[in-house]
Formats: sequence, structure tokens, C-alpha cells
Amino acid sequence: MSTLPDGGQIHLPSLSHRFSSKEVTMDLTMCGLLVDRAQEIAQLYQAHENWNEVKEVWFGERRSDRSTRGSSQKIFRVLTSRFKNAPSSLPNPSVLPAVLASCGTTRDKAQVLYLYLVADDPLVRYVVHQYAQRLSTNQQNPLDFSNETLASILDQFEYADGTPLDYADSTLERWYEGFRSVMRDIGVLEEQQTVAQQPPSLGAIPLLVSMGYAYEEGDDDWFESPIGLLYLFQPSDRWDELYDRAARTDAWEFVELPGGLQLRPTSETYGWVTGGEST
Repeated sequence: MSTLPDGGQIHLPSLSHRFSSKEVTMDLTMCGLLVDRAQEIAQLYQAHENWNEVKEVWFGERRSDRSTRGSSQKIFRVLTSRFKNAPSSLPNPSVLPAVLASCGTTRDKAQVLYLYLVADDPLVRYVVHQYAQRLSTNQQNPLDFSNETLASILDQFEYADGTPLDYADSTLERWYEGFRSVMRDIGVLEEQQTVAQQPPSLGAIPLLVSMGYAYEEGDDDWFESPIGLLYLFQPSDRWDELYDRAARTDAWEFVELPGGLQLRPTSETYGWVTGGEST
């Protein structure tokens, strides 16, 4: 069932000049997705609904391990930032444990948590955006995550005031490895030494979350450039199949409109988390 107009290349405008130097960090050098810890923090927030209480419990449980307290503080700050700053286009952190519990595999959980990382970290979002652009314009070997390719992408980045990114080479190399670690977690890279791979397959829950993210972030023509699918490196020739998969759930449906078929949530975008089927 075709829902796209005529195919063709998708153009994504660059995110360069969008972010100030205060917004951009090297947080990815401190921790990647850390699926188990992120899930634990989300569960604590669901239980306490207060970030101060979550912090007390988190560090209380780690009080005996003083040797790792500094590391735990950094990890807690980075992981909670992704949830505290989560846009309304993603499931609220209070229901995230239910989303993660519905995931069939650790990779599925990683693909969901990855979208919170992309939404929160401007530098990660810039680089992912550039890779999505490479994929959508059919560049040769678009998902090459070698140091050389990552460096060439970051060389194009400029802050809002026009100044370039300026970090030590050693810091950037740690960032590159952190980025590749995330790519391995979400299934883009399969092996430790691999630096180039194919688009990953999407589990049922990551599909619904990425679709919801695309729908909420986009306008009426969101399905022509679904940012959630693009950020998970899904090429346009897969979209019809993914749309059909979503429509076979109770969460999404095709709707006949004057301009043709469109795909819409059957109720609230993330209503399936608590009340509907998700597979």
C-alpha cells in the first residue's frame, strides 16, 4: 500500500548553526545508552514521581561503593537529563517502564532509549541528522561510522554564532567510540570492530515509538519525511512496509482523506502504552 507521493530523495536541512556552545556537550564520552541503568532510573521515577527522591534512592543503593560514586553521579546526571528534557513527542518518562517492559529484546529497549538520547543531546542529534541525510540521498556507504567519516561530519558543524566545534582530538576520539557503541546497541553495527553496516531492523515497540515521534514532531505531511524512522536509519523503500506493520496494530490506522490515504494514531499517540495492543 503506497502512501508516499512519488518517491524521490528526502532533503533534511542541516542542524548546523542551530545550537549554542552552552548547549553542546561531550556527555556521550561519559556514558552511552546503558539500557539496564536507564530502565532502573525510569522505574524509580515511575515509583516516586520526583527526581529528588529518585536521586536519593539511586545513591542510597550505591552508598557502600564509594569508589564509583563520582562515576555514578556523572552517569545519573546524563541519564536523567535525557528523561527530564524528553519532548512531549516521546512517551512521558512516567510510562517509559511500561514501554520498555513491552519490548521483546534488549536491542528493542536500546532503540527506544536512543530516541531520548537524540532528543536531548544536540551534538548526537546533529550527527544522526547528517547520517539520515546521507542515507536519504543514496550516498555510497552512507552508514560509515569510521573516525574519518565522523570527523568530516563534525568539521561541518558550527555553533549558532558561526564558530566551529573545538575539542581536543583525544576527546573527539572518545566521542566517536561512544557514538559507535550506541550504534552497536541499536543494531546498526553488529560487531566490535565494524565501522560500517546496514540499516537495523525495528522491533514492534521501537516502531510504534519512532512512528509516534515522527507524527508528533512533523506536520500534516509527516509521513513523507518521518523523522523517527530517519533517525533510526530506515530508508524510504522500507517505509511502506513499516507503515503497514503499524496499521496492523490497534495503535495506528489508515484514514481516507481528500489528499489520499494517511496514517494516524487510532487515539492518543501513545495510548497503546496503557490501553492498546502494541504488536
